Amino acid sequence: MRTPPQVAWRLLLALSGWAALLCTTLQPANPLRVAVTGAFVLGCPGAAAMLLARPAPTVLVTWPDRLAAVVLAVALSAAIAAVTAEGFFLRHVFTTGRALVALACLTTVLALLPRRLRAGSQRSVPAKVRPPASAAGPRREQFDRRVGYLTGAGLLLFTAACSSGVTGTTNPGPGTGVPRSASPPPEQPAAPGQWHSVFRDDFNGTALNTRDWATCYDWNNGGCTNSGNAEKEWYQPGQVQVTGGELVLTAQRRTTQGHDGRTYPWTSGMVTTGRDSWEGTPRHTFTYGYYAAAIQVPARAEGMFPAFWLIPAESRSAPPELDVAEFINSNQIVDMNLHWPTAGGDDAHVGRTYGPADFATGYHVFGLDWEPDAVTWYVDGVQRFQVTDPSRLPHVAMELVINLAVGFQHSPPSSVDSAQLHVDWVGVWQH
Repeated sequence: MRTPPQVAWRLLLALSGWAALLCTTLQPANPLRVAVTGAFVLGCPGAAAMLLARPAPTVLVTWPDRLAAVVLAVALSAAIAAVTAEGFFLRHVFTTGRALVALACLTTVLALLPRRLRAGSQRSVPAKVRPPASAAGPRREQFDRRVGYLTGAGLLLFTAACSSGVTGTTNPGPGTGVPRSASPPPEQPAAPGQWHSVFRDDFNGTALNTRDWATCYDWNNGGCTNSGNAEKEWYQPGQVQVTGGELVLTAQRRTTQGHDGRTYPWTSGMVTTGRDSWEGTPRHTFTYGYYAAAIQVPARAEGMFPAFWLIPAESRSAPPELDVAEFINSNQIVDMNLHWPTAGGDDAHVGRTYGPADFATGYHVFGLDWEPDAVTWYVDGVQRFQVTDPSRLPHVAMELVINLAVGFQHSPPSSVDSAQLHVDWVGVWQH
């Protein structure tokens, strides 16, 4: 027995959202991903809603009728997508994947809603105008019953999609994070006081803004590394990308010849608001303020050392040093450290760790409030550490650094050939 055209159309609509969700695993610029997700969002939810509004199958014969139906489907789809996105945005939990799941569930429910539920008013139609009974009636009832079960499951999935996530004002506990993409930087940081924004990058373009960022330390010479940590990477600008609304730093196991005469087994990426070269001028330096970034660390942490930190602009070496967030061979524990010079010029430091939390499965916001009389660390908007000893506090201009180092303390295992650090936004505020 051949499937009726109306049933086939309903099944196609029901599957369209899940096909679009599957395509999100492709690269953001992939034509197939753009075409499938675009066609679904712009047409399918509205078409499913129109099926719900029409209690009986309707054949569109003329082109004006077909065009009107297409315009209505697009308009309804746009309205449904806008309401769905706005709901997630208002709760500060919007992600493309989450919105697509919600739309896919809703489209499935509308498309597979049983005919008897959509056409209940037909019971009042006089018998003389009803169509004659068909032998397919029992089969149709069985089909509608099964579709009813699918509808219930779809409603449960839709409810879960809408209710999952965390808001921008709650404190995620260990193992939770702000899923990609994270919300934009807040107007006011978590630290108390009145603030104004002095630096911000949401990474919404297609390339790194080189007016704000360099891709090496001040001692850049065709690349660079941090030899003080005996790291095994040579930083190169090709390992820095801005794509899909985020900054991506990629470390790869690739033998690289450094200009210092050494051979490095890894190449990686970093960004800094400092200089292009030793004799250059820093792009941005900061003294005091609140520093925050939404970061997702690598899934394979062994041998990796991602960090978000501040280094002196004048001396170009630490100490002093402010480590907003360091992840030393771990994606479960964040280190927060302050380095200062002793009377003899040695490096002294004090710090604290926070965790465990699954910092690799979503974005977390790491912040630091640097005041003349205190330095305070925040994780996801909650204070985690503070230093108030005047002898330890820095008072010099600093450059901002985000990097993905490799091989500090120990090398990555042979099974790890690459890693990525994702940054959704960076912001700096001052009083």
